[in-house]
Amino acid sequence: MKSPTLDDLRRYAVARTLFAPTTLGRAIERLGFVQADPIRAPARAQDLTLRHRVADYRAGDLEQRYPRLAVEEDCFVNYGFLPRRHAELMHPREPKRRWDAATRRRADEVLAFVRERGPTHPKEVLAEFSHHGRVKGYWGGTLNASTQLLDAMHYRGLLRVVRRESGTRVYAAVERAPVDDSPTARLARARTLVELVVAKYAPLPAPSLTYLARLLGYGAPHLADETRAALAQMKPQLASVAIDGITWYWPADERARSARHEPDDAVRLLAPFDPIVWDRRRFELLWGWTYKFEAYTPAPQRKLGYYALPLLWRDQVIGWANATPGKVGPKIEFGYANGRAPRDAGFRRELDAELARLRAFLAAR
Repeated sequence: MKSPTLDDLRRYAVARTLFAPTTLGRAIERLGFVQADPIRAPARAQDLTLRHRVADYRAGDLEQRYPRLAVEEDCFVNYGFLPRRHAELMHPREPKRRWDAATRRRADEVLAFVRERGPTHPKEVLAEFSHHGRVKGYWGGTLNASTQLLDAMHYRGLLRVVRRESGTRVYAAVERAPVDDSPTARLARARTLVELVVAKYAPLPAPSLTYLARLLGYGAPHLADETRAALAQMKPQLASVAIDGITWYWPADERARSARHEPDDAVRLLAPFDPIVWDRRRFELLWGWTYKFEAYTPAPQRKLGYYALPLLWRDQVIGWANATPGKVGPKIEFGYANGRAPRDAGFRRELDAELARLRAFLAAR
C-alpha cells in the first residue's frame, strides 16, 4: 500500500472532522471537545464550530440546550465543552498552586452556601460574601475575590456549570466518588486523554502532538508525568508517515489515504478554533500560508482582520472572511491567500449557499 502524501493528509484532515450533520449531543461526542471563546463576530466560536456538524443549528443552541446534555464546561487543552465522561477523567484536578489556609476556608464557606441554595448565580455569592473584598486580576486591575474564587473552585472540580444566564455561569456543588489513584489507573487516564487529543486534531505533525500533550497540563496538571509516559508509549502504536522530514501521526484504526476522503464542492466559513484550522503549524504545512487570529492584535497591525474566519473550499483553505453586523444580515469582507477569488462559477454558487446558511444560523428561532 502506498504511503499517504501531503495531499492525502490534507483531504483526510478535512474529511474526518466534517462528518454528516447530526444531533448536538452526538456531534460533541464525536468531536470530543469544542473550544469556547466569548467573542461574537458574528457568533461565538463554539457555535461557529458546531453549525457545520449539527443539523439545523442556530447560534446560541448550545447554551440553551446545555442543561439537558451530558456535557460539561471545563478545561481540556483549553476551555470549552466536552462529554461529561471525558471531563471526569481530569478530576479531582490538582492545580500546581495550592490554596493557603485562608483561601481554603473561604472556599469551604462558599461551597456550603452553594450546596444549601442549589444552582447559584455569582451575584448571590457576591452579596453573601462581600467581605471577601477584591484581588488583583489576571490582566491588570482588580476583581471581586468571590468571583475569582468561584472560577478556582470550578477548576478544582468543586463546582460545575449547570447553565448560563445571559452568558454568566450558574454553578452547583459537585459530589464526586473516590477514584482509583494507583499508578496504573493514573497512566490509563492520561493515555485516554492523549487518545482524545489525537482523535480530535489528527493528522498531527510530531511537534504539534508534543505541544498538545503539554497543553493537557491545563486540564490535568496532576497527570503531567503520566501524560509524558503515555505519549511515549503510544507513538509507536499510532499510524504515521514521514514527509519532508516531518513525522505525522493519526489513529491506527484510520486510513489517511482513502477515496472516501474526496472533498465535496462546498464552501465553508470556519471558526478560528475549528479543528481543521486550530493547529497553526499544521495549517501552514497543509495550505502553504500563515493564518493568524488577530482579535487581540492592535488594529493597525492586523493583516487578516479582527476575527478572520478561514474560508474552506473543497479541501483548500483559500482565504478568510470578516463578518460585521448589517441591516439585512452580516456584512462580509473577504481576503484571499493568493490575492484574488477563484473565477470558478461553482465557487461563486457554493459561496452564496454558505452565506445563506450563515444568515439562517444567525437568525433567531
